[in-house]
Amino acid sequence: MPCERKPMRYGHSEGHTEVCFDDQGKFIVTCGNDGDVRIWESLDDDDPKFITVGEKAYSLALKNSKLVTASSNNTVQIHTFPDGDPDGILTRFTTNATHVAFNSSGSRVAAGSSDFMVKVVEVSDSSQQKTLRGHEAPVLSVTFDPKDDFLASSSCDGSVVVWNIEEQTQVISWPLLQKSNDVSNAKSLCRLAWQPRTGKFLAVPVDTKVHLYERGSWDHVSSLTNDLLTQPINVVAWSACGQFLAAGSVGGSLTVWDVNSKLCVERQKHEKGFTVCGLAWHPSGGQVAYTDTEGCLGMLDGLSTSTPDANATKQAPAKKPVKDYDDLFDDDDDDRVMDEGLSDTNSPVKKHVAGDDDDDDDFLMPATGRVRNRGAILDDDNSVDAGSLKLGQDKFGDDDDAGSAVVPASAPLVPLRPVYDGPMPTPPQKAFQPGSTPAHLTHRFMMWNSVGIVRGYNDEQDNAIDVEFHDTAVHHAMHLTNSLGHTMAALSQEAVLLACPSTDELASKLQCLHFSSWDTNKEWMVDLPKDEDVRALCLGQGWAAVATSTLMLRLFSIGGLQREILSLPGPVVCMAGHGEQLLIVYHRATGFDGEQALGVQLLQFSRRKRQIINGEPLPLSHRAYLSWLGFTAEGTPCYVDSVGVVRMLNRSLGNTWTPVCNTRETCKSKSDHYWVVGVHENPQQLRCIPCKGSRYPPTLPRPAVAILPFKLPLCQTSTEKGQMEEQFWRSVLFHNHYSFLSSSGYEIDEDGQSKSQKEQQELLMKMFALSCKLEREFRSVELAELMTQNVVTLAIRYASRSRRMALAQQLSEIALEKANQIQEEGPEEQDEEPEYSSVRQTPGYGQSEVTGGRYSSRHHQEEEEERGEELGEEEDGQEMETEETTETRKRVNPFAKEAGSPVTPSLTPVGKTGRANPFKVSGKPSASSSQPRVTNILDNMTSSRKSAPLSGSAGKANKSPVLKPLAPRPKAKTQSTLLQMTGTKAANKKTQENTEPAADLQKQADVPPPASPAENTENKRPKTGFQLWLEENRKSILADQPDLEETDIIKEAMGRFRTLSAEERLSWTERAKDQTGDAADLKKRKRGGGERGGDEGNENGQTEADEKSAKKKKSLDPSSKLSAFAFNKN
Repeated sequence: MPCERKPMRYGHSEGHTEVCFDDQGKFIVTCGNDGDVRIWESLDDDDPKFITVGEKAYSLALKNSKLVTASSNNTVQIHTFPDGDPDGILTRFTTNATHVAFNSSGSRVAAGSSDFMVKVVEVSDSSQQKTLRGHEAPVLSVTFDPKDDFLASSSCDGSVVVWNIEEQTQVISWPLLQKSNDVSNAKSLCRLAWQPRTGKFLAVPVDTKVHLYERGSWDHVSSLTNDLLTQPINVVAWSACGQFLAAGSVGGSLTVWDVNSKLCVERQKHEKGFTVCGLAWHPSGGQVAYTDTEGCLGMLDGLSTSTPDANATKQAPAKKPVKDYDDLFDDDDDDRVMDEGLSDTNSPVKKHVAGDDDDDDDFLMPATGRVRNRGAILDDDNSVDAGSLKLGQDKFGDDDDAGSAVVPASAPLVPLRPVYDGPMPTPPQKAFQPGSTPAHLTHRFMMWNSVGIVRGYNDEQDNAIDVEFHDTAVHHAMHLTNSLGHTMAALSQEAVLLACPSTDELASKLQCLHFSSWDTNKEWMVDLPKDEDVRALCLGQGWAAVATSTLMLRLFSIGGLQREILSLPGPVVCMAGHGEQLLIVYHRATGFDGEQALGVQLLQFSRRKRQIINGEPLPLSHRAYLSWLGFTAEGTPCYVDSVGVVRMLNRSLGNTWTPVCNTRETCKSKSDHYWVVGVHENPQQLRCIPCKGSRYPPTLPRPAVAILPFKLPLCQTSTEKGQMEEQFWRSVLFHNHYSFLSSSGYEIDEDGQSKSQKEQQELLMKMFALSCKLEREFRSVELAELMTQNVVTLAIRYASRSRRMALAQQLSEIALEKANQIQEEGPEEQDEEPEYSSVRQTPGYGQSEVTGGRYSSRHHQEEEEERGEELGEEEDGQEMETEETTETRKRVNPFAKEAGSPVTPSLTPVGKTGRANPFKVSGKPSASSSQPRVTNILDNMTSSRKSAPLSGSAGKANKSPVLKPLAPRPKAKTQSTLLQMTGTKAANKKTQENTEPAADLQKQADVPPPASPAENTENKRPKTGFQLWLEENRKSILADQPDLEETDIIKEAMGRFRTLSAEERLSWTERAKDQTGDAADLKKRKRGGGERGGDEGNENGQTEADEKSAKKKKSLDPSSKLSAFAFNKN
């Protein structure tokens, strides 16, 4: 008996829930903890009718159009069905009733209560009551014998009792259950069930079995069991034929047995494993509805109960092939698909689906057109299908009424005349106002947007419109009488726009309440031409737009002046306005097989009016329709489809649409939806109203707005890499509006923009670190392409620290390209500032922020670097541990004050024991480290370049970190450089201050890598030509100006050295080279990195030699740029 378990749907709030069918099986009726009885036309009814019977409804029974409920006010009430009119109170107890049941004829009701009593009441005369006393604990359940002689009840006292109703006596009592003190604590609800018709067996759920007791003899004849049942059975129910018994258990198991053969014919499990507490068979026997303790409703469909009574189509396919063929399509899931777009309470099968121009106020048409639904679509003869295609009604019988044309049983399953069997046209979606609920409702939202809420009331007493503003500073709330019968509304900061359809006598009207007007006439009205109806309307800044049934778009000024008029390419679906932008969605063609073919236009009414998107197809999810259209608060168009996917315009990708959120992912149940009311890009928020079991919210109580986060549907977002990619691209997409706004002439929040760029660069750096860890160097380079130039510098540092020299080399090339781009973009900045900069320097550059030397000194730069370095340190913790410890131990901050430091400022080499740092603050104030930073950066450059190599303090003399060299010479050097650069946080900023000007110098000079703080770690460096010259000329400088401080001596020396001719400087460089042999030997011994010393001397000498000419040229050839990143390209 293969059956289909339909998805659960929300029915009531959490708690005990019960279910039954009406006599014909047309409706499913449920009651629950919220005190409502809901009447569902099908499992997929998104708008069930409900009757409120009390604070809580504990049980219900339905027979002969009488609905009996046990509610929390200790009464058993009766209501008419399906109208739900109260029909009096049948009986009362001293506490709440726990279970109610009808007898087979519907003339009596039995009710059990927590006050240990069972009452049997005549429905026609509630004064005729019989009370059965004898239970010693609350009653769990009651059931009538089909012949009306006996009544069985179970109780928390552990007994199951059979009563003689007339004599009000116990016939027999079985002690079968575990005792408990209340229904809520009972292990099982022990809902008994008597076999219908014959009443031969009484089924009693006892633990994991069902005991069958024979009527009359009251013997325990047999038990129905199933090995897979591990938890107590809660409820049992018989099929109408009496052959099958269904049971629902505490663990969510659903089991069906054939009682004759004692075999289990169906086993299913609740999709979430919740306790099943209500069970009911469809009168046909083909379905079992069940409810759980969470308030949800589910169904098993397609149970084949082959008996004379069961549904003929299901039971005897051979006799009625055509009916069965139709059922193939109908029984699957057409209800859901058909109902998807309907908001009417009528069942989908009674609907004119297409061609129904009568105004039946559907919110939307069903977005379906699958072949399987043909029977449902063409179920009544008045309806015409969208393409006026006759589908051979002979073949698809009208399966709603018994007199439908059915081919005789012997007929083969072939159409009697040719039938079109290709894709079916989809009924086009009707026009709607985004942010409104269906027009057929008496109380509805006509508009809910970011400005306010417009509610419409249309009942016997009142036809009115209430306008309420989220910010009462815009305007106070308004109450308008709706004498014209307006059905559409739009709301902006300036006005309320209302429109009504035409009638036989009156034209379609447009009414505008221009409340922001400064004159006294704040209202205007326009009649549309005859036979032209408003279909959609919206407001922008200073304008109103109306799309009409004649495929026209009429523009008005906010004061009522008629402006442009244009033709639309197809029937409008909806419109939205924001500022100067107007977004229109319309049908560009007929869709097929459930798809809607929509087109979109985006117009901008700035000084130069233009069409930004020109009728391109609007992407929707598979078989979905449009359910909301609008703009973010920042002015980016976005929309939501019926599947819950939110898409936003990506202006940076040629006006394409990117999915940014799927509201279905946060829905708990299939029948829950989110009704969108607004979208914000900064902060990233999707504002919407959760709707349980429906597509839209009720007006009362006032619904609460929830905020959903955005999430791009990237792959593997559960991984760290996927999460960061998603965050990065989302950040890029959500900050596109800055460039759009600035290009449109609006002021933008520059802080927000720089913050977003910083956030993006941080994410790139994190992804870069992750790629390095995963040995994905190519991917790391791809990430670097997306970085800004200063972040590439951090990446280079990180790469060299991680000993990835090939990667660092690649990155340095990227950095060069980026620098070139910046140079090309802003050559004039180069004249003023000796640094690569995409942003102008802050005014206090020379005096206060030497830190900005190598790149933009925007304030966040330092933070970014520090963060990058911290990041590098975190990410790289493992590999770097040894170096970090040596560094923190051995690397003294060269700029920190050391009271007891014995160093005297002198540039004379102190051999291997270390060299003095001219900027080191020792005990003497004369060497104040702040001085170089205060003077002009240009003068400072050489000095900081020269001082960098000397900046190892004496305290560190013989303790340079032990760095094992890598094979290639330049790389070993670079690595130590960059390791040194990312030293302890305390030293970080000052090191930058010292080294960055140096880097600048080399950017201008056409030279290889700089003497950067690399050599802070090894104090064994060859002298440069300048140093030799300074040693020899120091005395003469002091003779001229005896009171100069150390730093001023260096400055003066630099000035003088620059005035030398190129040849002279070259000769000093040569002399310096001659002295490098010893240093090279030393290095060989210390580090195994033999020949480096000579090179360095060479480089530095060259530096000096070329410095002056380079300054003039400001050359940008590759090696000069590279030097900025401390890389040796040779």
